[in-house]
Amino acid sequence: MKPLERRKYPYGIQVFSIIRRENYMYVDKTEYVYRMTHSDNKYMFLNRPRRFGKSLLTDTLQCYFEGRKELFEGLAIEKLETEWTAYPVLHFDMSLGKHLDKDALIRYLHHLLQINEESLGINPQNTTDPNIRLTDLIMNAYAKYNCEVVVLIDEYDAPLLDVMHEEEDLPVLHNVMRNFYSPLKACGKYLRYVFLTGITKFSQLSIFSELNNIENISMDANYAAICGITEEEMRTQMDADIALFADRLETTKEDALQQLKSYYDGYHFAWPSPDIYNPFSLMAALSKGKIESFWFGSGTPTYLIEMLNKYKVIPQEIGGRKCEAADFDAPTERMTDITPLFYQSGYLTIKNYSAFSGLYQLDIPNKEVRIGLMKSLLINYVQRPAQLNTLVGEMAECIHFDDMDGALRLMQTVLSTVPYCENTRYEGHYQQMIYLIFTLLGNFTDVEVRTPQGRVDVVMRTHSTLYIIELKLNKNADEAIRQIDLKQYPERFALCGLPIVKVGINFDSEKHTLTDWEIRKESFTSKTSTI
Repeated sequence: MKPLERRKYPYGIQVFSIIRRENYMYVDKTEYVYRMTHSDNKYMFLNRPRRFGKSLLTDTLQCYFEGRKELFEGLAIEKLETEWTAYPVLHFDMSLGKHLDKDALIRYLHHLLQINEESLGINPQNTTDPNIRLTDLIMNAYAKYNCEVVVLIDEYDAPLLDVMHEEEDLPVLHNVMRNFYSPLKACGKYLRYVFLTGITKFSQLSIFSELNNIENISMDANYAAICGITEEEMRTQMDADIALFADRLETTKEDALQQLKSYYDGYHFAWPSPDIYNPFSLMAALSKGKIESFWFGSGTPTYLIEMLNKYKVIPQEIGGRKCEAADFDAPTERMTDITPLFYQSGYLTIKNYSAFSGLYQLDIPNKEVRIGLMKSLLINYVQRPAQLNTLVGEMAECIHFDDMDGALRLMQTVLSTVPYCENTRYEGHYQQMIYLIFTLLGNFTDVEVRTPQGRVDVVMRTHSTLYIIELKLNKNADEAIRQIDLKQYPERFALCGLPIVKVGINFDSEKHTLTDWEIRKESFTSKTSTI
């Protein structure tokens, strides 16, 4: 049997011509390109999280509008397009326009305009105002090529994201960008197609208030899979790649697919929608032959963590949110909740929708994001969390072999040597820390679980055991166990199908660690699983 040959994967490559000419793997999205460009509306906007393929889609559109038919051989659009008309294309990549003041941002816009002028062989007539220069460029390109102009703007909101919540800088940069984009409507009769991408929705920055005819396809079910990779695409276009990945992991193809699914799948940007895999992480995993947190590790914006603190969101409250579409798509400048920011950034995604109530259910998409968030949040509870990396690994091994006592001894030893942040003299601090650590262990963990008699501090389920954990501060473990018994917490989980173990833990606010604990097995186990 001929061994499988490893293909090249476009890990971080966003240039369509390089992917096609150098034989990188390409998941065919060109049917969407044809659908977009033959729509009744010539203005379109798409928002997706970072590294989700927006730039590659924009570059693909440029190649299509430039009539580069040879790059599309064998793809879906080859059977759909018959004319392949070449248009003058203006392509503006705003992704490098970050961390700039007003003057630097204006210089950057002039730089982008110069690149496009040189590309089309047009001499600038005005180099003072970027919006006038853009107007001239569109009109001169139309006159020179006797053809309508295509305008593609990638990451249009990049210059504003880092100052989104700064009252002083945001209005200044906002006006610069609004003025720059203003010709897009005024020059409408010279334009064939306008496409913009970003992380935030255009309405949130009021930049496109005049472009009232722009079509936002971000939550259109017809374009749900335009960015990212579906499982159907994996099983058809990438079937051999999954088999090769399984060989490298020394496991079966189905097991490899399940591992990829748990880490990178679970995104939905519309409803209904197929499950969408994170394309950056998926390509990185196939390229490197291992599963890691590639997307989360490639750059978590610090402002997201800062916003959690600003809105006083504790770790266990990040996911499981129900809201109307308007709630998680609210104007970012005026938002009173962190939900819009987390949804747009890809840390929350749509998990369900009720047509009856009109409510969407938002949650953390997958294991990669959940673990990445928890690691990022540990710094709020432990000033130097590096030691916890070893702790988590050793605790995971103990719990896997049902050694909760050994796991808690490890936690006691490590936490007693780590300096803590301020404000640790309340039980919730330790409850949240336990939640973070147990979540990093890869187990199902929940907190403040309601029962008929009260709330359980922590519930954790492993492959073989369900743990009911009660925490106390400056008391004793026996009192925690008595509360579990008094409130009859185990009865709430009697149908879980697993042995139930009660764990009482006492923390000492002076020693900043757990000082005593008690572990007791419950006397009943049900065979019916409902959890």
